[in-house]
Amino acid sequence: MTLVVVPVRYPLSKHSKATLTEAIRIAEERDATLTILHVDLYQNSSEVTWTDLKRAVQREFGSIPSARYVVRKGFLVEETILDEVAAEAADMVVIGAKQASRWRRTLQRLFSDPDVESYLREKLDATVITVDGKGATAND
Repeated sequence: MTLVVVPVRYPLSKHSKATLTEAIRIAEERDATLTILHVDLYQNSSEVTWTDLKRAVQREFGSIPSARYVVRKGFLVEETILDEVAAEAADMVVIGAKQASRWRRTLQRLFSDPDVESYLREKLDATVITVDGKGATAND
């Protein structure tokens, strides 16, 4: 079965809602399992639970069949997302345009030519779908 991972903020921001809307559409279209991921930063010392995340998503979107809610602790959002994508062997990652630019900056610190989509394709064998205000862009 196809697995789609979508990282979101908690509480859900306007951008997270747009990204999640696209991820839900893709998961339904492909009959995929959807992992809704929030990274709870250690340095912010908030205690977001998967139940908090699930309730927030369900208030906004209703019940989502075959959705899995995951909250991971981490120091860097981007690194924690990459770890989750790799651990789950995700087929697709749906990220907001803002998140994509943050990933580029993080990868730029590690590599000379940061290309998030190529990195994920090469290392994780995942399709990255970037969502902005105009819609989604797939990068196979």
